[in-house]
Amino acid sequence: MSKGKGKPKGRWKRVALITILVLGAMTALVGWQAYRLIYAANISTDKPSALFFINTGADFDDVVNGLEADGLLMDRARFVFLSQLKKYDQKVRPGRYRLRNGMSNNELVNILRAGLQEPVKVTFNNIRLKEDFAARIGRLLETDSAAVMDRLNDPSYTAQFGLRPETILTLMVPNTYEMWWNTDADGFFERMDKEYRLFWGDARLKQAQSQGLSPTEAIILAAIVEKETNRESEKPTIAGVYLNRLRKGMALQADPTLVYANRDFDARRVLNWHKQIDSPYNTYKYTGLPPGPICVPSPTSVDAVLSAPRHGYIYFCARPDGTGYHDFSVTFDQHLAFARAFQRNLNKREIRK
Repeated sequence: MSKGKGKPKGRWKRVALITILVLGAMTALVGWQAYRLIYAANISTDKPSALFFINTGADFDDVVNGLEADGLLMDRARFVFLSQLKKYDQKVRPGRYRLRNGMSNNELVNILRAGLQEPVKVTFNNIRLKEDFAARIGRLLETDSAAVMDRLNDPSYTAQFGLRPETILTLMVPNTYEMWWNTDADGFFERMDKEYRLFWGDARLKQAQSQGLSPTEAIILAAIVEKETNRESEKPTIAGVYLNRLRKGMALQADPTLVYANRDFDARRVLNWHKQIDSPYNTYKYTGLPPGPICVPSPTSVDAVLSAPRHGYIYFCARPDGTGYHDFSVTFDQHLAFARAFQRNLNKREIRK
């Protein structure tokens, strides 16, 4: 009797053991699936990382389709499920995101949900025209270059910065700025206004006042100096020449303004025909500063104007030795001798235009 009673008991133990093993296996499988869902890699790229852009106004479907179109997403279903679980699908944040190769599904969703963008480094220098400036900003930020250009040319818009369309580029202080990629045109100009005010602190404002210039006038003059020389050591002296001419009521007769007026940016030699154009930027025809900057000058050129020394030079001419330095003159006769030597050198080198 005792042996017969033991058989069902042993069978139940086997059943219980099997049940435990099955449940354990199922738990392990569920755990593995949960791990894969959350922590397994879901970004694949042939580089250490890739940039992914989400446009302003994009929805969740745009994000999913964009990740797939860029060949970044390994498993669409896992990304969609976790995004819905974390409610990312309900609020998409535009921006420029750096996604690491092998990034987990959880990291991916968390970065996009929190809007953890990588900022863009916005730089600009040596830009002459507004359309070139707008194109540059349009390449770096989401905002369309046309939107930037519209604001540059809108008198009512530029007036809020105390400027006109002719002078609006004086608001731009060349530097490297970190901005969010989805910064719009208005946000960009607001940032430039903030940087302009930081640049023009009390010290620079006092320097400009001592030279008899407003900040806008100082930048317009600095743009001419910028295009006259690459030699930093000469910039203050050249600025001093132009300040002397302004104080005497003389025409600036600045060759770079003729190049700008004629849009002849490949010119290596300014000729008499350049001087014939009827433009307010022709400083041979019209006295005083031109109506706006002929480029976006570097801060060093602005500081050269602000710190320009008092001297007696009225003229300067590039040296014929090709060093990029200049000879400075007090009298026109001195200048004429330097100019003829320079012109002979250009003729010898057959530089005709």
